[in-house]
Amino acid sequence: MRRVLIVDDALIARKLLRTMLEKNGFDVVGEAENGAEGIQKYHEHRPDLVTMDITMPEMDGIQALKAIKAMDPRAKVIVISALGQEVFVKEAVKCGAKNFLLKPFKEDKVIETLNKIAAM
Repeated sequence: MRRVLIVDDALIARKLLRTMLEKNGFDVVGEAENGAEGIQKYHEHRPDLVTMDITMPEMDGIQALKAIKAMDPRAKVIVISALGQEVFVKEAVKCGAKNFLLKPFKEDKVIETLNKIAAM
């Protein structure tokens, strides 16, 4: 079972992702509401995959992505971001994100993307 950490400041997004992932056989090992908490939970749980929002309080997703990749260069982070943030998405990919999804996301696309990245 693939272990996933969800990092997003929006509770509704975290709940929706958790429901989708668990329904499709993923094990959600933790949730974080900002980048700093995401780094801590990554260190604690060492998940197989991370879904990362970009715009969050305290520490944004780009900073958290850089810190996670510095800690574990093999980390598999998928950025999930709202429309209109393409510049940040490109920056995230440059910093090591494996893929990105735009909000609002569709279940089949989320599952397909995570399965593809997990198999890499």
